[in-house]
Amino acid sequence: MPSLYDFDATDINGKPVKLADYRGRVLLIVNTASACGFTPQFKGLQTLWERYGERGLTVLGFPSNEFGGQDPGSNDEISSFCELNYGVSFPMMAKVEVNGSGAHPLWQYLKKAKPGLLGSEAIKWNFTKFLIGRDGAVLGRYAPQDTPEKIAADIEAAL
Repeated sequence: MPSLYDFDATDINGKPVKLADYRGRVLLIVNTASACGFTPQFKGLQTLWERYGERGLTVLGFPSNEFGGQDPGSNDEISSFCELNYGVSFPMMAKVEVNGSGAHPLWQYLKKAKPGLLGSEAIKWNFTKFLIGRDGAVLGRYAPQDTPEKIAADIEAAL
């Protein structure tokens, strides 16, 4: 089975990103959307980034338009929205698919490594979160309704 560090992504500005560059850091990987009932979680994610970034946490946002068409904008529009409305400064990736045959390979890996309730691998909605340990192990999967504040203790334990 591949390691999390075997995957690459593209940041929201179109630059390649190697997940291996995050080796040794705790990651919180989130599928995001700009027009969702959970969109205000951007503020909590930014707070986690500010509070724990220097201790080794990196939040990685992956916009997705799969759920209710809640992120239809371009990567530039998404980036501007996140920065202007929520002060997002943590790394945002280019828009991806998280389910189906077109799902980004990283998301295929995450879903297999940590299935959801009743063993379901599918991402059910925006703001599903995966906590990754410093060694690249997938430590936890959190539902959209699990707020960033609610998982802060798990992040602290991983740090």
